Amino acid sequence: MFIQTEATPNPATLKFLPGRPVMEGGTANFPTREDAAASPLASRLYEIGGIEGVFFGADFITVTKADDRHWDGLKAPVLGAIAEHFTAGAPLFVDGGTVSAHAASDEDDEVVTQIKELLDTRVRPAVAQDGGDILFHGFERGVVYLHMQGSCSGCPSSTATLKAGIENMLRHYIPEVIEVRPV
Repeated sequence: MFIQTEATPNPATLKFLPGRPVMEGGTANFPTREDAAASPLASRLYEIGGIEGVFFGADFITVTKADDRHWDGLKAPVLGAIAEHFTAGAPLFVDGGTVSAHAASDEDDEVVTQIKELLDTRVRPAVAQDGGDILFHGFERGVVYLHMQGSCSGCPSSTATLKAGIENMLRHYIPEVIEVRPV
């Protein structure tokens, strides 16, 4: 199995592309070893040591390393764990594993529906290119609350992405939006 790697804007995170689908219908974030218990692959990656985050996207896995570790010592074991998992045909989740998404709700008003649509069609694909995801958490008094995951979580450029990119775009299309804040 050939797995490609790509750098992300976050120097602590690498994007691994196994050349096959990873998740269908959403994303999964494992910011701690305890969260990883829901996934055999995420658990195996945390066993390597020096790993501080695992994130599954549609066709990629991003892995975040500790600041005191170097990719030259971690990349080969991460590649090995991913290859072994997919070659064995092991499940991605144990019983009841979950997928993150900001699904539409019948209670969403028109503004929230517009925000979610713009995030899904214009923002999430671009953020996924960088090995992450962005989830809608709420809209209150003109403020949109978003949660960044994967390589975007803790990325030095995530604030600029939220303010200069996402906030400007949402304000352009939806006059009710005044500001975007991270959760």
